[in-house]
Amino acid sequence: MRNTKFKIDETNGTYTVASPVTEKDILIMARRLAKNRLARGRIIERPSAAFIYLQALMGNYENEVFGSLFLDNQHRIICFEELFRGTLNVTNIHPREVVKRALAVNAAAIIFVHNHPSGEPEPSEADKKITIQLRETLNLIDVRVLDHIVVGAKACISMAERGLV
Repeated sequence: MRNTKFKIDETNGTYTVASPVTEKDILIMARRLAKNRLARGRIIERPSAAFIYLQALMGNYENEVFGSLFLDNQHRIICFEELFRGTLNVTNIHPREVVKRALAVNAAAIIFVHNHPSGEPEPSEADKKITIQLRETLNLIDVRVLDHIVVGAKACISMAERGLV
C-alpha cells in the first residue's frame, strides 16, 4: 500500500506533504526512502554513506537482526536482505547460509549490518569473531567483505574503519 500523504520529486530530492501526517506516517516514509536508497543499482562508494538508511531500517528493532548488502564488482547494490533474526542481545549467524545467498545473487562483495537493540553500537567480541569467520569463509569463494556495520539508536559504527574487518 502506498502512502499518498507524501508527494516525492526524486529529481531534486524534495518531498511535499499533501495532508496532515502523524509520526507513524513519517517513520513509514523514512523506511520506504531508506529501502529506495538501498535498492538495486545504487553505488556504495563508502559504507558510511549507507548509515542513515540502515539506521532508519534497523535502528528501532526490539530484537537483533543481521543483514547483508550484496554488491557487484563496482560496489553497486544487488540487494539488501535481512538474513537472521535473534533475541534481545544475540543472533545466531550461519556462515553456510550467508555463502548460499551470496552465490545465489552472484555477489562480488558484501557489507554486513546488524543492530544492537540496546541502542549502543559498540561491536562486541562476538561481533568481531563472526566477522572474521565470515570473511575467511567468503574469501574461499572470492567474495570480499567490505565492512560490518553495527546500528545503534543514534549512531552506526563501521568495523572496517576500526580495522576489525
